[in-house]
Amino acid sequence: MTVPARPLVLGGIVQATVLLLLGATVGLGAAGWLAGIVFAAGTWTLLGRSLEHHHGHRWGHADTVTFGRLILTGGVIALTADAVAGNTHHVALIGLAAVSLACDGLDGQIARRTGTTSQFGARFDMEADSVLAITLSVYLGTTLGWWAVGIGLFRYAYVLASYPMPWLNGALPPRFSRKVVAASQGAVLVVTSAGLLPVPLAQACIAVSIASLVWSFGKDVRWLWQQESLRREAPWWSGSLEAEPAATTV
Repeated sequence: MTVPARPLVLGGIVQATVLLLLGATVGLGAAGWLAGIVFAAGTWTLLGRSLEHHHGHRWGHADTVTFGRLILTGGVIALTADAVAGNTHHVALIGLAAVSLACDGLDGQIARRTGTTSQFGARFDMEADSVLAITLSVYLGTTLGWWAVGIGLFRYAYVLASYPMPWLNGALPPRFSRKVVAASQGAVLVVTSAGLLPVPLAQACIAVSIASLVWSFGKDVRWLWQQESLRREAPWWSGSLEAEPAATTV
């Protein structure tokens, strides 16, 4: 099946427009332009490959919303790169990040109401969240200390750990506390990045958020390890564990 070219082309045009508008209004520096262009090229390459992998997926309105959030994050990445280089555009960065965060969850609601939920859409949404989180954590690192980047590294550290430990890729059961931790992470990142809190209080909020992520990821890792232990201890002639349907990740 061919990859739907129209969303990718239109998305590329919109991303270029966002970068051009930022260049014309706040004045992107060399670091910002480079980061924005590299992000756009990498995103379109990975998205095209993912669409090829998910054969039969039909691009829907929910995917468009997620793509829009990712495009806004591209602007945040460009502005963050400028901030690291010493050229901060605070208002524009927080504005783009806040809009992207405000639209989080909208894509899921649209998918459920239109009956277009899919594995691709869930993964697309999760990756969009992760990219915004790591970007804002880097921005926070320029003001609160580079230890704050840890809040955005959990998702990527988990992915890296899954290569030597593939059992980490197992499906997880729905858990409300996981959703609460994920939602609060985005809110904490935007509020602390906006500079609305005194530095000590902002640092405390980031520390609490990191602690909650450690707890949430630790709970999931423990559950997956228990399932892996049961699988290893099961008799080789027993197919009961393999025959059970995998839990749905939410």
